[in-house]
Parts: sequence; structure tokens; C-alpha cells
Amino acid sequence: MARFDGKTALVTGASRGIGLAIAQALVADGARVVITARGQETLDEAVAQLGPAAIGLAGKADDPAHRTTVFDTIAREFGRLDYLVNNAGINPAYGPILGVGEDAARKILEVNVLGSLAWSRDAVAAGLSTAIVNIASIAGVTAAPGIAMYGVSKAALINLTQQLALELAPRIRVNAVAPAVIKTNFARALYEGREAEAAAAYPLARLGEPADVAGPVAFLLSEESAWITGQTLVIDGGGSLAGAL
Repeated sequence: MARFDGKTALVTGASRGIGLAIAQALVADGARVVITARGQETLDEAVAQLGPAAIGLAGKADDPAHRTTVFDTIAREFGRLDYLVNNAGINPAYGPILGVGEDAARKILEVNVLGSLAWSRDAVAAGLSTAIVNIASIAGVTAAPGIAMYGVSKAALINLTQQLALELAPRIRVNAVAPAVIKTNFARALYEGREAEAAAAYPLARLGEPADVAGPVAFLLSEESAWITGQTLVIDGGGSLAGAL
């Protein structure tokens, strides 16, 4: 019997990259998934890859009406919600933090932090039964030149993970993962044109792949981690050991 047979998961920001890899891992292990993303076309392509166990709903992660539609669909189609993965995130600003405009900073916090809080709150209200995993970042546990405001938002998400873990225990476990550079479109600016140089900073001698995050997330959702809550798992190829991050 697969780990997630009969279970339903919601994964935000899952039309590609890390989110899609997480959805693929869950479906492969028996779950039904609802995935969200802003773009309808890429979302449709993701659902086609995932097969009949998946439903895709397009909308903005920080839009309350979109969240209502998602949870209404879950109730109607599946009648239960077991897992939530808060993966939706943005980073529209690059450069020193003192140069980040207020509008950009506010939007980063609204989507990456307040959005995750809202999805969690609404999921609990909709009957979420088992576990939440938040997708943070190594940028949230150390200084992150060039993506500093993004790092601030992920540091807040890590603390939000702890707060939710305490408040929702013992019924719901809440954990996070903090990946370093993963080869996705979202992180392309951090390695494009210099992948060998970027990979050399990691003891495991390569950049991360979306599947490297999906496996640990599936573990944190599963009963194999039944006595783990409030934790953030760093997924960095050993980079923090070598002082590369």
C-alpha cells in the first residue's frame, strides 16, 4: 500500500519546478492532488503530466477568492484534505536590501508570508487533518546577497512554521524545508551561464534538482515523520558545511 493512498494534498505554486516535483512524488505514492499556479497554460500542462489524480486551479496565491474556489473544489471533488504544501512564492527584486522599493518589499511579504498564513488558516478551516510543509529557502537562515528581501520573507516563513506547529499541535504537524540553489526557472539567475562554478561551491558537487526537495517534503508529510513538527530541514548539498552559503 502506497504511503498516501486515499489522501488528498494541496500544493500551491505547482505548475513547474519544485511544486510540480512535489505533486509528482505525492501522486506516485498514491495521493490525489490539487495544484495551483497563476498561469493557466503551464498549469494545464502540469495536470496532463500528473494524470487523472490531479486537478489544477489557476489564480493568484494572495487572492482570497481564489483560495475559496480551491477549497470549495477540494470539498466537492474529494471530500477531504490531508496535506498542504505552501510552495507559492515570488522574488521580483534583486540587489541590496536598502534599494528594494516599498511596493516590491510589501508584495514579497504578502505572497511569501501572509499568503502562506492565509492558505494555512483556510486549510485548517476546511478540515485539514494531518500536515503542512512550507517551502522556505536557505536564504531564510543566512545572509543572501542580491535576494535579501526574499531572504527576509523566508526567515519569517520559518518562524511562522514554528508558530503554527505549536498552535496546531497535536492534530496537525507543521514543518519546512530550506533548499539552496535548485535548478528551476525561478532560480535561473543564480546559476545561468555559470553552473559549473556555482556547483563547485557544494561538497556534493552539483546544484539541486526539484526531486531533491520533493523527497524530503513527502517524508515530512508522511507518517514516517509522525514525531517531527516545527522543524526546518536544510537541503543544500552540504553548502553550509563548506561556508558556501
